[in-house]
Amino acid sequence: MFGIGAFARVAQVSVRTLHHYDDVGLLPPAQVDPQTGYRWYRADQLQRLNRILALRDLGLPLTEVRKVVDDEVSLDELRGMLRLRQAEARDRMAAEAERLSRVDARLRQMETEGRVSDYDVVVKPVEAQHVALVDATATSFGNATLGPIFGQLFGELYGELDRLGVAPAGPQIALYEESEVPAAPIKVMACVPVEEADVTSDRLEVADVPAIPRAATTIHRGSMANVEEGYGALLRWADETGEQIDGFSREVYLECSGDPETWITELQFALHERDRAAES
Repeated sequence: MFGIGAFARVAQVSVRTLHHYDDVGLLPPAQVDPQTGYRWYRADQLQRLNRILALRDLGLPLTEVRKVVDDEVSLDELRGMLRLRQAEARDRMAAEAERLSRVDARLRQMETEGRVSDYDVVVKPVEAQHVALVDATATSFGNATLGPIFGQLFGELYGELDRLGVAPAGPQIALYEESEVPAAPIKVMACVPVEEADVTSDRLEVADVPAIPRAATTIHRGSMANVEEGYGALLRWADETGEQIDGFSREVYLECSGDPETWITELQFALHERDRAAES
C-alpha cells in the first residue's frame, strides 16, 4: 500500500489531483483511515491512473474519461471521441499558425518601415446588413473619381429616406461590384442600414448585404483622399500573411461629419477560408 504522497510521487501527479479524482469518483483510494481520513492506494491502481492520465493528455474531459476507464463506451464511441479531439487540436494548430503569420508580418513591416504602422489589421466576422441603397457606375477607383459620385449618391439616398420617413439604422456603407458597362466597369453603391423590411421607392433598392465569416479590417483616420494608404497596408498584410482577398472592399463610414481630417472609416476585405486540412 502507498500513502497518498508516495503514490503521487510514483505517478508524477499532485496530491491535489488525486484528491480531485477521488471527489469525482474517478479514482477512489483503496483504503481510507477512519480516524485520520488519510488515503491509501494499491500498486495495481497505477494502471487505472495511467489510463486516466493518458486519456486526459489526449484532451478528453473527465466525464468522458470516466466512461472509458469504466468500459462504458464501445470502440466506435471511443474512436469518435478521439476524432473530435483530433479535429479540435488541428483547429488550434491552424489558429496558432495564423497568429504566427500575423506576428511575422508585423515584424517585417517594422523592419521595412522602421516604425509601427498607423494601420492595425484585425481579422473578424462582419455581420449581415439589411440596407437601402442607390448605385451608379464609375470609370475607375480613386477618391478623385469616387468622391463626387458618393457625395451625390449619399445626398440622394438620405433625401429619399427623409421623404419616406425612414430613419437610418447604422453608419453609411460603400460597396463595389463589377458593372456591366464597359466604359464604366465599377458599380458603386451608397448604402445605409434600415430596419424596415421594405422601402417602396422607384429610386431606392433594398438589399441584404451578406455576412463575411472572415474579414481583414483596418481603421483609416482622415480624408478619403488618403485612403489608399489604408488599402496599401491591407494588401501588404495579406501578401505577407499568405491570406487571400475575396472580391472588392467594403467601407464603413463610422464618422463622416465635419472636417474630413477627423473622419473615421473602417476598410474591410473578405478573406478566403483557409484550407485547414492542407495546413495540418
